[in-house]
Order: sequence, then structure tokens, then C-alpha cells
Amino acid sequence: MADRTNQEWLDALREPGQTEALADLRALLLRGLRSALPDVPEESREDFAQEALLKILDNLDSFRGESRFTTWAYKIAIHVAFTELRRRRWRNVSLQDLMAQYDEGDFTLAVLADPAPSPEQRVTQQMLLDMVRQLIAEELTDRQRQAMVAAVFGGMPLQEIARQMDTNCNALYKLLYDARQRLQRQMLARGVSMEDLLEAFEV
Repeated sequence: MADRTNQEWLDALREPGQTEALADLRALLLRGLRSALPDVPEESREDFAQEALLKILDNLDSFRGESRFTTWAYKIAIHVAFTELRRRRWRNVSLQDLMAQYDEGDFTLAVLADPAPSPEQRVTQQMLLDMVRQLIAEELTDRQRQAMVAAVFGGMPLQEIARQMDTNCNALYKLLYDARQRLQRQMLARGVSMEDLLEAFEV
């Protein structure tokens, strides 16, 4: 396998006949993925490497040379792999199950979970969570409520939420943005800012 400088990698991958450079880079990515993800099937690692190659080729112009090219490429491959593994983990989790769990009060805000709050913090957190739950139930549309619960309380990836809600990511972003704006207005009307909420959970 050829040992290339950063510029040699860029030049080789931009050439019309970049077959050798692609094969070398794919082999490097696979070796790195095998080391980082030993328990993942080889077929999946092959898929991750292939998707990473496409992303790398699409983003060659964004490489700034602050590290070795292969290090930059490897980071892209790892990001691709973990994003896909996270998405797969949610594949068999339905929005209906998350909503039922939420309605039963079985979990709190995924992004605000505090592993060891003091008694005072715990009381404050519970009061704020009760208020947020009430606002979600009373102020949001059904679709806004479903999206907010899945994304914020459940931590479900946005792509998976969009798939299960039969929409696209752009529409989902807008739905969540409108929901957050509505919640923030209602929270402020009750004298609570987003900063107060984040401070209570030390985020």
C-alpha cells in the first residue's frame, strides 16, 4: 500500500482513474473500523467504509490539512459507523412505545438527566418537569407532542423520527422549532426561562 502525503492523497483521489487510491483508502478505513468495532459484523464494516468513501470524496475540498489526511478520513468513517449503529438501535423502537412510556412517566428528559442531584435539586427538577409535561400535553399539537417526546425525552435520532412520522427531516426540524418556540413562550408566561431550566439540571 502506497504511503502518501496529504497532498498526494488529495491529488490521487481527484484523478479520473483513482482506483488504486480508493482501494488503498478503503483498506485503511476497514483496518481502522475492525480495530474500533471488533464486535460489528464484517459486512457492516464494509458498508460503513463504502459510505465513508463517498463522504470523503464529496468533502475533499473541506480538508484543511490540520492533521494527516488518513486521520481525517478515519474520523469520517467512525462518525458514519456510529451514526448508522445508533440509527439501527432505534429501528425496532416505535414512537407509540415511546409515547406510552412517556405517558406512564417512566423516563425523564434524556438530555437533562442528572445522575446524582441533591434533594433540593431533585424537587426543583421535578417541579420543572411537571410543568414541561403539562405544557407539552396542553399547548402542542399531537404531531408536535409526538416529535418532542421522541427527540427530547426519548433521545430518538431525528432521521428515525422522520421515517416513523412519514415526513422528511426539514419538515421535522420546522415542527420541532415551532414546538420549542411555543413551549418557551408558555414557560416565560409562567416566569421560567430556558436558562432556568438548564441551570436546574446543570446542563
